[in-house]
Amino acid sequence: MRRFIGRYGLVRRRAMLTMVLGAVAVPGLALAEVKSLPRSHGKRTLTIVPYAGTEAPGTIIISNERRILQRVLPGGKAEQYEISVGRDGFGWTGVTRVGRKAEWPAWRPPAAMRQRDPSLPDYVPPGPYNPLGARAIYLYSNGRDTLYRIHGTNSAETVGGYETSGCFRLSNADVMELFEKVANGTKVIVF
Repeated sequence: MRRFIGRYGLVRRRAMLTMVLGAVAVPGLALAEVKSLPRSHGKRTLTIVPYAGTEAPGTIIISNERRILQRVLPGGKAEQYEISVGRDGFGWTGVTRVGRKAEWPAWRPPAAMRQRDPSLPDYVPPGPYNPLGARAIYLYSNGRDTLYRIHGTNSAETVGGYETSGCFRLSNADVMELFEKVANGTKVIVF
């Protein structure tokens, strides 16, 4: 083990690297202000349920009222996940398509959201403090971004309620699994 003699005596190399990298990673931020990192991706809520509808396999169906997302499977079945949906005044319905997907996405709060809450930053980099979580599935209509997402969260305890500004929030564990199964162009029905 290498040791260095510094201003305050002997310092282990690992401790020195931790101090230096911490200062570089979050310049100007006191250690007391840094939130703890999430150590879990949240619970998995996937269940296989009967599906009696007529939508093609792969279609995503979201129920605002039941706070569930279903992905249609062949043979009269669907995968079902627990989700959070838009709080009062922010729910919506319609048919969209998956326009793009991102792993550990960055987030730029829309102007209307920043107007409602001026404390929001212009940009949140990817990582454990980003409200989009581990994955984001971007919903498009007529080739244009709707600004709505199916995404994860680093606060898994918020899944299952009326919490969002119109997006659909899953635990990171669930969204990482769903992300791998969904292709660009997938039909998404919200009711």
